[in-house]
Amino acid sequence: MKASAHGAGSPIVSEAIRRISTALSDNPGILNPDLYSASIRKSFLLSVDQAHAIHPNFPSKHEKNHSPYMNAGVVMKTNQNQRYTTNGITGFIVRELVRKAGITPVQEFVVRNDCPCGSTIGPILSASTGIRTVDTGMPQLSMHSCREAFFEHFREVDDCLEG
Repeated sequence: MKASAHGAGSPIVSEAIRRISTALSDNPGILNPDLYSASIRKSFLLSVDQAHAIHPNFPSKHEKNHSPYMNAGVVMKTNQNQRYTTNGITGFIVRELVRKAGITPVQEFVVRNDCPCGSTIGPILSASTGIRTVDTGMPQLSMHSCREAFFEHFREVDDCLEG
């Protein structure tokens, strides 16, 4: 985790929870450590951004049973190196909430061990606060698809232009 004065690595989330716990304390202005601890323990954080949908040109980059499709629902992201913070417990909670709500099942994305991946603010916030966290996102063709689609034929098209 990279600490910083601002952004995901800053103490802003912990400080906000501490301030809210202090405001809700029986003695306003005085932090009740039990209330703060209970707030952390009962909290749940959804780290939501985008997710890699299966790319038609690179299907081998996805695990066979963990290949999210666009327009097929939210993706829950898992990485054993904790680049995403979803674990067995937080994943179960999200799957169960979705099941009870009767909505489209969550798609699962598991990063292949031989493919490096980026990360999200989920692991940073989870590590700095202790709050249970799950990484989710909406599938898109690829985080870098604009470059993949654009540059694949750029030189060929550009060379055809009169100068």
